[in-house]
This record gives sequence, structure tokens and C-alpha cells, in this order.
Amino acid sequence: MNKKKIINDPVYGFITIHSGLIFDIIDHPYFQRLRRIKQLGLTELVYPGAHHTRFHHAIGAMHLMTETLENLRTKGVEISDEEYEATLIAILLHDIGHGPFSHALESTLLKEVAHESISHLTIVKLNNQFDGRLSMSIEIFLGAYKRQFFNQLVSSQLDIDRLDYLKRDSYFTGVSEGTIGAERIIKMLDVKDDQLVVEEKGIYSIENFLSARRLMYWQVYLHKTSVSSEKMLISIIKRAKNLTQRGQDLFATPALKLFLKQEFKTEDFQEEPEVLETFLELDDYDIWGAIKIWSHYHDTVLSSLCQKLLKRELFRIKISTEPASEEEMEHISTKIQQVYGISASDAEYFHSTGQLSNNAYISGDQKIMILSKSGEVRDVVDAADLPNIKAMSKIVRKYYRCWPKDISL
Repeated sequence: MNKKKIINDPVYGFITIHSGLIFDIIDHPYFQRLRRIKQLGLTELVYPGAHHTRFHHAIGAMHLMTETLENLRTKGVEISDEEYEATLIAILLHDIGHGPFSHALESTLLKEVAHESISHLTIVKLNNQFDGRLSMSIEIFLGAYKRQFFNQLVSSQLDIDRLDYLKRDSYFTGVSEGTIGAERIIKMLDVKDDQLVVEEKGIYSIENFLSARRLMYWQVYLHKTSVSSEKMLISIIKRAKNLTQRGQDLFATPALKLFLKQEFKTEDFQEEPEVLETFLELDDYDIWGAIKIWSHYHDTVLSSLCQKLLKRELFRIKISTEPASEEEMEHISTKIQQVYGISASDAEYFHSTGQLSNNAYISGDQKIMILSKSGEVRDVVDAADLPNIKAMSKIVRKYYRCWPKDISL
């Protein structure tokens, strides 16, 4: 079988699959599942073009990693063919553990299991199926490989993951402020003392990258309508879990039903292979199919929430610089109880409050290091004579409260 396929990507053009092993991984049902998981969850309710998936993103990240490794080789960085392929596989599979709607339901369907843990377990499972040929990729993914810069390319504050999703999300949402010069940044990357660095002349590209990331968070990832719709989706799943665990027989696919009925921890995924296997059957379609059926369910809380989301009758959301007071949230709850004729416990599904934080750059363990012409390596905050970068290293917090639009306060 010819495995030297070419993928036509709307962002980068033609993408070549590097090897037969990578072709087989892409062709695997675990990876094909990513076609059915939206990259940006419910953001399409704000930006109608945001229909791209985790599959698109993973393929794009693999392409940028290919460009990066080729660039490093031209600069004299020794990269063996095995390391080359293993790094491509590590970035290709870095999001394999995402569940339906990506981050939106991460702590709702599974309260105590991060998608990174599921990604790791899934790669281990694939490694067994591919006779141990992914062992180096697992080391790179975990940061356990002897040459640290490979892991930094997969997961850091200037990783290939971020370079692709900023460029891709900007393209599909139409938010031009998120546009970054990924190709320019890649050309400026180098390795010194086994650490990833950026050549000094690339510092303005890094400033643009950090600025774009900050803007994309406010305009896309933390857009108030996206937050509102995600809170509604979370309330729907919480109510469905509550009803199921109280003995009601809700419609759900077998995979979804398992995670509505039971709460799982990371060790359950490790010790019970069927739990991981069942999770890897879940995608956005399980949730949407259930929501359409639940919109006619006799429980008025669940059916009302589902109908509102399907009709895009989203919660009103208010953003402020101060957290909501207990009195304010009690007032909202009381109004909901009065208008809907429901109990205080049921009213909790119709309102929420929380914090939104945006930190474009954290000057911590995984710093973006700048290599000067003299060979000195410094944190970008110290190396840059740019007030914007210093400002972007500070965390900005905002607070929200949301409730149904038909409830006037």
C-alpha cells in the first residue's frame, strides 16, 4: 500500500506524511476520532467558521514540527532519523486524550483526570499495538528523553502546539489579531546546551507571538459568549450525571452512559483497560445526539437547558474586575426560583460565577530564552527592551456571572 500521502491543508498547503509508521498512526481509529472533536468547542456559536477539529490541529502541528526539525538540522543540530520520527509522533499525538468539546467538559465528564494523562495512556496503548516503536515518542512526550529540547518543542511556552493553534484558530475564526509569523519564529529557533533558544533577531517575532496569544484569549478562547455557552453545556452534563446517578435511565450512547453513571480517577484508566477504550469512543457527536433527545425529556431543568443551547438562547453574561458577591448570586438564584418555579438546588444549574485569567507569558520554569550574538542566554523578559513583553508577563484576571436572559434583575 502506498503510504506516501499528501494532505491539502487550508493553512499550510500540502503536508507530506513522513513515514509509513506515521501514516498507520493517522489511520488508526484513536486518531481518526479527533475528526469528531472540535478544536474550539462551542466557539462556532460566536465565530461561525470555527469548525476545525483536533485532527486538523494535530496534522498542522506535525507539519510545523517537520519544518522546525529541518531548520535545526541546517544549523548543525544533530538529530537522528529515529529522533526525528519520534518527535513528529509526539506532537502528532499530544492531544489524543482530549474528550468531547476539548477543554469545555474536561473537568465535568472526568473530574480528576487531565487530558494529558489520557494522552499518555493512549500513546502507551498504541505503543503496544505498534510493537514498541513509539517508546522514544513517549519519553519525549513526558520530558524524560535525554535531550530536553525535543520535549520543549512539544510542550513549553514556545512550543509547536501553540504555533499551530494560534495560526489555525486565527484563520478559522477570522480574528486577524491572532495572526503570527510561525515560519519566521521557526527560522529563529536554535539549540544551545541542549535547551531551545531563539536568536536575538527574532525577539520582535516573539513579542508579536505573545501579543497575539493574549489577544486571542480575550477575543476567542475567553470570549464572553463562548464562556456562557460552555457554562450551559457544563450544566447540562452535570444535570444528566445527577439524574443518571439517581437511577433515571437517560438516553445516551454506551460510551457516554458509562461516564454519566460513574466517576473515574487516573488509576481507573491505568488498571481497567476497558475504561480507556470506552473513553476513546467518545466524541462531540455523543453529546450533541444526547442533547437533542434530552431536550424532550420530562425533567424540566435538563430539557430547558438543552432547548436553550440548541436554539442558541444563551445565558446573559456580565464581566467585571471584581468577583460577584454572595448577595448578588443569592439575588440571581432567588429570581430564577421565582420565575421558573424551581428549588434553590435546581436553580444552581441556571447560573454560575467564576474567574477568567489571561497570562500570555509566565516567567517560570519553562522560559522563552533569547540567544544573543555574544552567546549569552537570557529570559525574554530580561533580554527585551520592550515594555509590552514585561506587561504580558503579568496575569490579568476578570470575573463573570451568568444567568438566563429571560430573568431580569
